[in-house]
Amino acid sequence: MSKRISAKEAASLIGDGSVVTVSSSSGLGCPDAVLAAIGERFEATGHPRGLTTLHPIAAGDMYGIRGIDHLARPGLLKRTICGSYPSGPSTAEPPAIWRMIGENAVEAYNIPSGILFDMHREAAAGRPGVFTKVGLDTFVDPRRHGCAMNDNPGEPVVRVERFGGEEWLFFPAIRPNVAVIRATSADERGNLTFEHEGAFLGALEQAMAAHNNGGVVIAQVKREVKSGTQSPQDVRVPGILVDHVVVAPDQMQTTQTPYDPAISGEIFHPLSHFETAEWGMQKVIARRVATELADGMAVNIGFGISANVPRILLEEGLHGAVTWVIEQGAVGGLPLLDFAFGCSSNAEAIMPSPHLFTYFQAGGFDASLLSFLEIGQDGSVNVSRLSARPHVTAGAGGFVDITSHAKRIVFSGLFKAGARVGVSDGRVVIEKEGKVNKLVREVEHVSFSGPRASAAGRDILYVTERCVMCLTPAGIEVTEIAPGIDLQRDVLAHADFPLLVSPNLKVSDAALYRPEPMGLALPRKVTPGLALQPKAEARAA
Repeated sequence: MSKRISAKEAASLIGDGSVVTVSSSSGLGCPDAVLAAIGERFEATGHPRGLTTLHPIAAGDMYGIRGIDHLARPGLLKRTICGSYPSGPSTAEPPAIWRMIGENAVEAYNIPSGILFDMHREAAAGRPGVFTKVGLDTFVDPRRHGCAMNDNPGEPVVRVERFGGEEWLFFPAIRPNVAVIRATSADERGNLTFEHEGAFLGALEQAMAAHNNGGVVIAQVKREVKSGTQSPQDVRVPGILVDHVVVAPDQMQTTQTPYDPAISGEIFHPLSHFETAEWGMQKVIARRVATELADGMAVNIGFGISANVPRILLEEGLHGAVTWVIEQGAVGGLPLLDFAFGCSSNAEAIMPSPHLFTYFQAGGFDASLLSFLEIGQDGSVNVSRLSARPHVTAGAGGFVDITSHAKRIVFSGLFKAGARVGVSDGRVVIEKEGKVNKLVREVEHVSFSGPRASAAGRDILYVTERCVMCLTPAGIEVTEIAPGIDLQRDVLAHADFPLLVSPNLKVSDAALYRPEPMGLALPRKVTPGLALQPKAEARAA
């Protein structure tokens, strides 16, 4: 017997005061038809009221998939806990959810995505919650913001605990009444396959959390198929967990992308299909970041300038030398840009996002390439909140999970906000100086803790168009300047704190600043213990 119902019927199943967990990453995997129906029901009847919603990565965007904005109505939404929020250009009207956050009309939290997935796992297993060191000394820590995004936080979501003689953050499990997830196909028994999806995200964990706590699981899919026609190895969420299925044939694969079979791994595009980065300052910075890599590395990348680094390697004939891993689940291939960020073409594997966060949280990868909004005197970085431009920032997503134990991080960005900087004849030219310093005494929101990283001896680099800096126990040190840049006039004078200068300060390679390929060659990754193998073999002989 089919489990199919309409989106309107699905919305009618959600009671006042429910805790609703939604699986999506911006537009990727967003069950937008069901969310729209919930908003429409509230407009017509005033119900459901007082919802708490959980969004482990994000729900919706500003480019056609409204997601959480369908629910961002006073009275409907009481409390929302997200890995990140919709964001967009400063010139655009802010998303409705950001207006509610700014007006303190909703209790709003930003819990790191991996921890939110962990909380679902603990709720599904009937355990009390999550102990973790991820987020200590960041905005996640209750001694700072405790994940709160405004002045209407409600009941705290995290506390500090002592366990085994060590300090931990504890996040109590939250038990959802409803899970709204998405897949491509459902059979009549509710078995779900994801053949056109760009990621599995955490649909299984969210479904189990709701089901095991007596809740309802609603799956939005593209199509219904006959039972017995799906391969059991392709079923990612079994029908025993799914109560109802809503068919929405027009669901987008991801933001502004109806369907690309290379995103879902059904075909591989030839490398000639992909465009390389346009010439300009962001490409120059991405090139400099690329020189920090080694052949054989597994490297995480985030949104922003660093997302262009895979295209640098492609242009240099080095595609495949580095395996890219992104939090939505793709491993290998070529990560996509702009609206499709979070997906990869030609991926080697697509992992469930919660499993990939386990890999990230313990620092199982070689390096991470990320962006910054602000850099503090102590090396801390803010990517998650600027009160002057709140809806341009989205929260941290998986940033805190990824950076808490990363061995090596390369942050990249423009040195100063609002500056107009160009490249001419192999030299950097500051055409108009910016008005806002990004190197500040204290960052507004600590997304990454410089002191914790320094104490752990982690390798932290900051790459800008003007200079390269590193984190040392004594502070941030300038190690390299771009050709055409004056150290005092263009760098030291535009930081709100004294920068250290390396006694071995050098000028960056001139090849970075010319549009032709730079002939990049990556060294081989050094594998720990490999150098000892011949001696061990000799002893055995």
